[in-house]
Amino acid sequence: MPRPWFLTRAAEASLVEIAVWTTRTFGPRQAGLYEEDLIAACRAVAAGTALTYGCRDAIDDGLPEALRFTRAGQHLVVFVEQADAVVIVDVLHSRSDLPRRLADSLPEG
Repeated sequence: MPRPWFLTRAAEASLVEIAVWTTRTFGPRQAGLYEEDLIAACRAVAAGTALTYGCRDAIDDGLPEALRFTRAGQHLVVFVEQADAVVIVDVLHSRSDLPRRLADSLPEG
């Protein structure tokens, strides 16, 4: 059974930014389709069916061991699995400065 999932403020802001850019560049239809792909990736993570990777294994730049990601189009859905839910930390372009952007996205504490 899929666990509940939710977005951090950073992830919400990234999705809005992606939607605006995709709409301007490719039009509203393509933006809607891409949004569906990103949301489907979040659902797959929560269901445990997504192909996922450890950020620390891929980047190894002082990131928390629990931080994971899955690919969705040209973006990476970055998340942390908790016992009762999945937290989508951010949605980042695969060409972005991942260690810096992830460090900026991580909750304090």
